[in-house]
Amino acid sequence: MALTHVTLTSGRSVGISDLRLTSTYGGMLEGYPFKRWNDHIVNALARRTAEAFPGTPAHLVTPHRDHPDLPARGFGPVEMLPAVTCVGLFLSSAVDPSLDPVLHRSTLAVAWFQATPDIPSGHTADPALRAIPWEEAAEDFEL
Repeated sequence: MALTHVTLTSGRSVGISDLRLTSTYGGMLEGYPFKRWNDHIVNALARRTAEAFPGTPAHLVTPHRDHPDLPARGFGPVEMLPAVTCVGLFLSSAVDPSLDPVLHRSTLAVAWFQATPDIPSGHTADPALRAIPWEEAAEDFEL
């Protein structure tokens, strides 16, 4: 049973059956976020998502990067990712229309960033999350 459902921009409804939220900069004890540090966060998230759900295709939603009007310091300009890092296991009906809808579903592990710890739902989920190319990225499986 899904925790919530999100309606993708394609019109497909996907359920989220597993959802993990963490603070994007929770482990940063000092310093400030900058491009190279954020690149490391994003790349590590993509790897962790694939490892968390072996055998399931993984997709990373490209995060928005904010560049506040602050003076550059030793590592360059300040660059901020959204405050919350999210990883979820998404399920939907089969991608291949020739498959039996009773016996088949499709799945995709998704990583994304969002500004608040709210659970995405319906049409109100972040537009970047709703734009997942499900038909290209998800994989069908038999129940």
